[in-house]
Amino acid sequence: MSIQIQQLTKQYDSGQRAVNQISFTVEPGQIVGFLGPNGAGKSTTMKVATGYLAPTEGTVLINGFDVRTAPMDVRRSVGYLPEHNPLYLDLYVKEYLRFAGSLHGLSGESLKRAVSEVIERVGLGQEAHKRIGQLSKGYRQRVGLAQALLHNPPVLILDEPTTGLDPNQLTEIRQVIREAGRDKTVLFSTHIMQEVEALCDRVVIINRGQLVADSPLNELRAQLNGAVTVLAEFENDLSEADSLETLPGVRSVERVAPGQYRVTANAGTDLRGAIFRLAADRNLTLVGLRQQENSLEGVFQALTN
Repeated sequence: MSIQIQQLTKQYDSGQRAVNQISFTVEPGQIVGFLGPNGAGKSTTMKVATGYLAPTEGTVLINGFDVRTAPMDVRRSVGYLPEHNPLYLDLYVKEYLRFAGSLHGLSGESLKRAVSEVIERVGLGQEAHKRIGQLSKGYRQRVGLAQALLHNPPVLILDEPTTGLDPNQLTEIRQVIREAGRDKTVLFSTHIMQEVEALCDRVVIINRGQLVADSPLNELRAQLNGAVTVLAEFENDLSEADSLETLPGVRSVERVAPGQYRVTANAGTDLRGAIFRLAADRNLTLVGLRQQENSLEGVFQALTN
């Protein structure tokens, strides 16, 4: 197993427990989506897995190396793109990548070849002779991904790698990640559910530092079987007295926009009829009512609300 996390806990000096006894593994050749709301502990887990932070408790093995006892071997095994992509903005793209490659022990023709190959791989050809500070956010993300791939590591840990990319760039970078996943272990975090559905067969979800799901995508979607979800839109926000949570069979209500609510209820519940009747009885202006298919987004919300 290229990534093996067992009973990992990370507690900061402030007393905050960011990660609480989570366990999961990622096999070679797998691309696993690592999901959770902001503050769930995703970035902390990734920082521990790359040796950037020390675990408080538990064991983390990367490519067989323990992050506590063999940190340099872990770093040689990992290509890491952090959430906040740190780059030297005054350096040119090629200059930065040559510097990054030298830190991994590459030199001479092997370094030159590796830089050329990774520039082509991530689509930086037209930007390679520019200063990084001149690049758009999307191209800076490509530079960060290039440095993660540069030394051909067996494990890739990517923290929100597609942040700032336009739709065309998204398609290209997805393909890069998909190709890397053929012979590498890839763990990446994202808030974009379409990204996960396009790239992953398996998802790990954490919430408030605890593991709440570790399943293939098809099994995860099946968790919402036996439930019905409706998107209800009113002219104005509802008052507490008009709460949809009081309707029979309702499991959860989420306000997704002003006047707009996602309502999940038990299977067989006449949810649309109940909402329509509530609106009529309370003299509320209902402007939209639509039943939604079970989706990864719905599962994510059900598990993390």
